[in-house]
Amino acid sequence: MTSDGRGATGDGRGATGEARAARGEARAEVRERSAIEVNRASKIYRRFSHRKQFATLKSALLSRSLITNLRPDETFTALNDVTLTVPKGRTLGVIGRNGSGKSTLLKLVAGISKPTSGTVRVDGRISALIELGAGFHPEISGRENVFINGIMLGLTKREVARRFDEIVEFAELTEFIDAPVKTYSSGMYMRLGFAVAIHVDPDVLLVDEVLAVGDEGFTHKCLDKFAEFKRRGKTILLVTHSLGLVERFCDEALWLDAGRIRGSGDPKRIVGAYITDVEHREERELAAGDARAQESAAAAVASPDEPASAVLPDSPIELATAPADMFRAAEGRWGSREVEITNVALVSAAGASGHVFRSGDALDVRISLRAPLPVDDFVVGIGVFNAEGVCCYGTNTSVDALRPERLAGDAEIVFAVDALDLVEGTYKLDVAVHKQDGYPYDYHRLLYTFRVKSRTRDVGIYRPRHAWRFSGGVRFTAAPAADQAAADPDRDGE
Repeated sequence: MTSDGRGATGDGRGATGEARAARGEARAEVRERSAIEVNRASKIYRRFSHRKQFATLKSALLSRSLITNLRPDETFTALNDVTLTVPKGRTLGVIGRNGSGKSTLLKLVAGISKPTSGTVRVDGRISALIELGAGFHPEISGRENVFINGIMLGLTKREVARRFDEIVEFAELTEFIDAPVKTYSSGMYMRLGFAVAIHVDPDVLLVDEVLAVGDEGFTHKCLDKFAEFKRRGKTILLVTHSLGLVERFCDEALWLDAGRIRGSGDPKRIVGAYITDVEHREERELAAGDARAQESAAAAVASPDEPASAVLPDSPIELATAPADMFRAAEGRWGSREVEITNVALVSAAGASGHVFRSGDALDVRISLRAPLPVDDFVVGIGVFNAEGVCCYGTNTSVDALRPERLAGDAEIVFAVDALDLVEGTYKLDVAVHKQDGYPYDYHRLLYTFRVKSRTRDVGIYRPRHAWRFSGGVRFTAAPAADQAAADPDRDGE
């Protein structure tokens, strides 16, 4: 029995050993298939402070740590416990707000910076398009800098010489390649850095918002080069604010927020979740801004001895004069307050009050009014202005041939817009109630803000419903994905 028991124990140990071996083989197989592995990586920076943490380098070394002995308010965690794997031949797009840790992640993968904790492993030659031209010397020529940079990126002098003409042609600097780099414009400088990095023929390409290094034609060349890398089975890690590019170009997307991973997976799903989060943040910011503006306007006109709701026609507030030039008036509030606007809400088709809408959405502007005593002379008006102060549209009940009869007590008036046909941008509302001769009861100038979002990159103010029709000897095809991506930067307003 003892022998059987020992045998059972031995079998158990053997099974455990086999399981460990199997897990080890699985990990080895994953490592073989993966180009980038980041395992629980964190990066902590020390905040700048006037207080001296260390008097000398010796005291810093004796403390054994420049970070762990600092108080929490003296450090900043740029990346927090991030784990990800990028298989060979795949393209991963990294999105997130400014300061979310995207560039820090790229620098860890590139080896420019080391993680405070965790590990980062990359299989193959890396070319990092992060700080283009960072190794250029301004006093020597572009030709010499190409050779120096190429060698720094892992090429031999012979390999650089073989690719030199192609690099210069790609950078569009044939006429200037022998001039000192200090004479280059910023665009020329960045194009040369991009051209050198892209022609190293890396196994892993790291890209950080480099599509702004040139004009539209050069951007197309960059996108074509990325597409070529994908066809050749290279691994690409792309950090960008261009959500359209991530959706069309990447196999997977990673969303970073405050140094942590908020989501990863299918690009359309992750981009959609990120856009929703951005809109929620914008909603809160716009609501807070409107609240401050309205409080400030109310404080400017409030009577110290008498609340606004008690204002009667025989004792109006002495602020009934409108600005001389309505189109130049700053935000504010004025009027006699014999009729008062007590609330303004922007409501979507779903019935939710908010500040962020999509171009083409239905919108209700719900205006709550209070008239302590009945009035029969009143007009309710709306004005829409863009961020530059240009009047996009204005109307009122009188213009729309609505004759006033009676207003008493509490009431609500709804200005219903079937389709908000405005281009993407930030807009402000004027809301007013006044007499037919213009005498203001209550005028709210630019106190209500809303934002229109759109994936279409048209310009102007108004976006009419439209379609294109063709006849005769003309033909169009759908634009290539690269062209669409270049035309659709899809910025998040951060």
